[in-house]
Amino acid sequence: MKEVQAIIFDLDNTLMDRDYTFRSFSTQFVQDLLGHLEPEAAEQVVEEMILRDADGYRDKDGFFEELSQVLPWQTHVTAADIRAYYDEKYAGHGAVMKHAETILNYCRDRGYILGLLTNGKKDIQHAKIDLLSLRHHFKDIVISAEVGISKPDPEIYQLALERLGVDAAHTLFIGDHPVNDIWGAGKAGMKGIWLRRNHIWDDHLDICPWKIINELDELKEIL
Repeated sequence: MKEVQAIIFDLDNTLMDRDYTFRSFSTQFVQDLLGHLEPEAAEQVVEEMILRDADGYRDKDGFFEELSQVLPWQTHVTAADIRAYYDEKYAGHGAVMKHAETILNYCRDRGYILGLLTNGKKDIQHAKIDLLSLRHHFKDIVISAEVGISKPDPEIYQLALERLGVDAAHTLFIGDHPVNDIWGAGKAGMKGIWLRRNHIWDDHLDICPWKIINELDELKEIL
């Protein structure tokens, strides 16, 4: 695809396997803070945390307050304590998505300019990127909390394009979220490649993916 000059990737559940990451974090959380539970009960709490987390699209403060209220504590833990634990421990559980390193090298070898655009807290997202050794692949990285704009606000996609020095018509966006990645990027003028993970496509959206993939290595057949 000679007309494509740049590719912008999402991070969570696109280049980072967030499913694995959050399950791993939740398992440690239960071991450390709910160690009095029997194994079966502990596993049930892990599954409950995953369900309540809603793939990371919950407001974190509300999520932590909810955990503080509903989990079977032996000694009560506050939402602030959970936040502090999360900020310290979560990024260390990060795992790179299958085929991510291979496809990033593939894209760079073919001369594509690469960018990363992610919603999230500055410190957490930077820690994930460095843990996964992804930083060197990208000409620029935009993190929502760092710039004060979040996907799907059109301004954040435009900012990413400006930093890469490319225009939307020659840029692809790859991500797993129908609204934040495909619809938002489409409204900014980019073609979107939807990595199908946990989200169901919303047929009410007025922009559709240009391509749909189930694994990142399928990009080799497209690019």
